[in-house]
Amino acid sequence: MANAFFSDLLSTISERGRTLLRRAVPTNDKQDPSELLDLCEALLSGRGEASGTAMAREVLDRYHHLDGDGRLSFFHTLARDFGPDQARLLQAIESWRAQANGDDASDLHFASEPRRQELIRRLNRAPGGTGELVSMRSDLLSLMKGNKDLAALDRDVVHLLSSWFNRGFLVLRRIDWSSPANILEKIIRYEAVHEIRDWDDLRRRIDPVDRRCYAFFHPALADEPLIFVEVALTESIPGAIAPLLAEEREPVPVERARTAVFYSISNTQRGLGGISFGSFLIKQVVEELRRELPKLDNFVTLSPVPGFMQWVKQATDVPLNDDDRSLLEGLSKPDWFENAELATQLRAVLEPLAAYYFLKARTPKGRLIDSVARFHLGNGARLERINWLGDLSPKGMRESAGIMVNYLYRLDDIEKNHEAYANTGEVIASSAVKKLLKGEGRRRLDMRLG
Repeated sequence: MANAFFSDLLSTISERGRTLLRRAVPTNDKQDPSELLDLCEALLSGRGEASGTAMAREVLDRYHHLDGDGRLSFFHTLARDFGPDQARLLQAIESWRAQANGDDASDLHFASEPRRQELIRRLNRAPGGTGELVSMRSDLLSLMKGNKDLAALDRDVVHLLSSWFNRGFLVLRRIDWSSPANILEKIIRYEAVHEIRDWDDLRRRIDPVDRRCYAFFHPALADEPLIFVEVALTESIPGAIAPLLAEEREPVPVERARTAVFYSISNTQRGLGGISFGSFLIKQVVEELRRELPKLDNFVTLSPVPGFMQWVKQATDVPLNDDDRSLLEGLSKPDWFENAELATQLRAVLEPLAAYYFLKARTPKGRLIDSVARFHLGNGARLERINWLGDLSPKGMRESAGIMVNYLYRLDDIEKNHEAYANTGEVIASSAVKKLLKGEGRRRLDMRLG
């Protein structure tokens, strides 16, 4: 109710400001970016609260009427012409050089701030401004490819959004079948890992006694989940996704559950890309589950490996000989995994290759190739297990030949694992994964076939 009251108050201020400014909301389909930029200059010049709020609302309304070229022109001008006030900055530099002290340092700091940052702050005052700025950043990301001069503008937007969406403002809420329908609909729409087919499918994921779903919300976007995680309560660590999502399955009584499985984590706002919520979400959900179910021993993921097959096919450093590459051609056969002999041969190649992919392979900049791995290992998890044919969906077979992995969140080791990965890039992995890298899987297969 407090949020609704504040929103109504801002709307009232905005409408009164429109009356003062005697401006109308644009109704034509196409806008001139230059007129919009003049309005931005006027917004920065300093006005009363009512007129400033109304002007911010009008800037956002006019932005919506820009076409793609108009938006690109608008962003280019913000990047080029809305930087620091040059005269003010030069004066601050001269004062600092003449007599360096705390006051001069502070003046230098504020003088170096680009004017576009203050513009973005003032736009945020408009009713619904926060959500619209997130959407505007999504547009900016789409237009940045091939336009490197927009990088400075993006850094300024991210700087402000990171402050407005820091952990202190986020609220964790459990999503269940009694949650508002508009929020449930967004869970279906935003699910990015394992598609939710319909309302029945959603209910199977959030309603049974052994299922949980949690999301972070922000006060300015009260009905928009920013990121959500789906959790399965199980008796042991699972190696495949199908049994967790099966239509006909017996729910696990919570008193028997010993493992919490994070099997899907989805970001919902493209405009907040690069602003991390996931690590906070997992850690807080772990705390929530521990309070509710103190008998839980294991907190693990069941994660996809989205970049694996692309790396196998395209990278130049893949440790494969000619016989291995010839064998991998069997992956092109439909339902190859149903051929027991072929699947066994492919497993002997692909499992050690997956271990190499996680433990040794790197991008030219020295980063792990897999984005999911970077996320969980950076949060302090341990690479626990590589699961053969864990995901038989078309997407899973295409991206990773069905391989999935478990990352283990052992609470006593999270900080130590994080420091090892952050400081030296070390991937903390179980002995089972390390043995695969040494070719133990291949040797065991040869012994069985011999």
